[in-house]
Amino acid sequence: MRHHMGRVEVICGSMFCGKTEELIRRVRRAIIAKQTVQVFKPNLDIRYGIEAITSHDGRRIEARPINTPDEICGQLDSATTVVAVDEVQFLERGIVALANTLADRGLRVILAGLDLDFRGEPFGPMPELLCIAEEVTKLHAICVICGEQASRTQRLINGEPAHYNDPTILVGAREVYEARCRHHHAVRQD
Repeated sequence: MRHHMGRVEVICGSMFCGKTEELIRRVRRAIIAKQTVQVFKPNLDIRYGIEAITSHDGRRIEARPINTPDEICGQLDSATTVVAVDEVQFLERGIVALANTLADRGLRVILAGLDLDFRGEPFGPMPELLCIAEEVTKLHAICVICGEQASRTQRLINGEPAHYNDPTILVGAREVYEARCRHHHAVRQD
């Protein structure tokens, strides 16, 4: 079943806010609607397996690992009408042009990723993806300190906030990250 118009949908927020869970929900609904779906994820995210995306609460769906956005084109089936990509913040900026191209061809493109890095700054291609999207869903976690809405991802190294100059990418889960509100988010500057 082809779509009448292509579109780009972006699901964003901090870690532990349900981005992957929402991506999986949308993919499952597309499958129920008898649409042909392909799911991709960056190769470096091996937290819960290589050929699947898995939410922190254990929901799972098969996905093809990729290193670059160009690999999506090489693996795209001609019958596909929905392309979903998890952890899109880890991909290079070429994902923006690819998302536009696929939407222009009539495909529904669903992208999920962190909008802010551990410093609280825009992450990778996310700012541009948010701008080109027809639909943006920003989810919030719960701050582990105060219980308010969390929009930040706190990186902890040995229980202390990470230093601003630490590498941007450090794949991990609860052993390294917490959801925090703006007030309780901290980055070491010393």
